[in-house]
Amino acid sequence: MKPLKQSIPIVLIVMMCAVLQACGKQEQPPSPDGKMKIVTSLFPLYDFTRQIGQQKVEVALLLPPGVEAHSFEPTPADMKRIQHADVFIFTGRFMEPWVDDLLKGIDNRKLMVINAGKGVLTLKAADEHPEEGPSHFKRTEGNDPHTWLDFTNAMKMVDSITEGLSSKDPDNSMFYRKNAEKYKKKLAELDSTYKTTLSRCKHQTLVHAGHFTFNYLAARYGLQYMSAYRGFTPDAEPTPKRLMEMTDYLKKNHISAIFHEELIDPKVARAIANETGASMLMLHGAHNVSRDELARGVTFLDLMEKNLNNLKVGLLCP
Repeated sequence: MKPLKQSIPIVLIVMMCAVLQACGKQEQPPSPDGKMKIVTSLFPLYDFTRQIGQQKVEVALLLPPGVEAHSFEPTPADMKRIQHADVFIFTGRFMEPWVDDLLKGIDNRKLMVINAGKGVLTLKAADEHPEEGPSHFKRTEGNDPHTWLDFTNAMKMVDSITEGLSSKDPDNSMFYRKNAEKYKKKLAELDSTYKTTLSRCKHQTLVHAGHFTFNYLAARYGLQYMSAYRGFTPDAEPTPKRLMEMTDYLKKNHISAIFHEELIDPKVARAIANETGASMLMLHGAHNVSRDELARGVTFLDLMEKNLNNLKVGLLCP
């Protein structure tokens, strides 16, 4: 599955901005309602920031609705949005490898940049032996970028955003901190529900016909994880051997559901489902949302609660 080409290379964007003065030396225009203007890279950060800032902030999501996050590259218009913002928030260089080059073209000295992924506990898979079945995990320094799917990491990201907003707008610091504590309590409650629910399931293997998205979720709740794609990005096509291994694993272990993810054609899941009779269930990685979801105001917690419901069905949890 090859990533979509969303834009021209970032180096050309920087050059175009210099030539056209689209991102030139200019102060951001103040928001007419006095709200702090914030641009976020991915949906989790967008929603965390909305929950923390509420009516004090104006939050924009850089990713266009429905665009797969790993294939995204910013356009000159995106760069201009950041140029005119008070705050830009991203998760880290592994998820947004374009950030460093993009920021080199920004000349807004008042822009606060928050790396919300700084300090989170990272995870990578141990060396895999496909013939032995699912992956096993160890917490190490790693480059799996889907950190928010461990809710303890999500809480740390909330803390990083809160500290940044409080520093940028100290007059409303207590407002941001109170909202953050309320939101972290909700994350902690959902984390506890996940733990209790998933510990009682008949099956303890999450079989996923997509790229390596749910590493953190599986590790957090003691599940084994089998993914069709060998890497963290959707351009690593699954091999026929891997698909046969997954098909055999489902049949041998009488697993009746296979999971797929949002915004990607579930053709691999469909093929395995047709071969095994397994049902197809979606797990939402929350990188981005559809246009309809964005319009409906869907939240990160909404997506994670729906994930838990599908996990209960697919893993046969009481």
